[in-house]
Amino acid sequence: MSRIGNKPIELPKGVTIEIAADAITIAGPKGKLISPNFPGINVTQENGVLNVKRENDLKTTRAFHGLVRSLVANHIVGSTVGFSKLLILNGVGYRAQKKGKQLVMSLGFSHDVVYDEPAIEGAVNKRAYVEITESKKLGSDVKNGEKYGKPAKPFCVASVGAYD
Repeated sequence: MSRIGNKPIELPKGVTIEIAADAITIAGPKGKLISPNFPGINVTQENGVLNVKRENDLKTTRAFHGLVRSLVANHIVGSTVGFSKLLILNGVGYRAQKKGKQLVMSLGFSHDVVYDEPAIEGAVNKRAYVEITESKKLGSDVKNGEKYGKPAKPFCVASVGAYD
């Protein structure tokens, strides 16, 4: 019995859902996201509530039950509100700036590190506020930004850290 999979998902206003056999398409004010659907998992929409049910009790079906529900719920949040992180750059010469739709970071290399993908709310010298619709993509972007600098350590002089 999956406790996460059995929880219903409330649909906010402005979100439309298209359910197919292999994918669930979620469209909201911030964009359109596609979540995979697995065999043995049924997703139904009734009165503004999304329910995820499984057809049988096979081990793989039980495993995918909670996963599908979590992915769909995260995509609904991402298409309406979005996900955000605060990057803090510590170090001499470390800085972030917004140029058009790009985040340009100077991290002590001979070249600047440029990100095209995330929506940048603001970038002022040592801080950059990054917002995006997919939480998975945001996490990987932030980790890539962290790997270019040195990892954030409590007493380290030069580092790139990510905070909620």
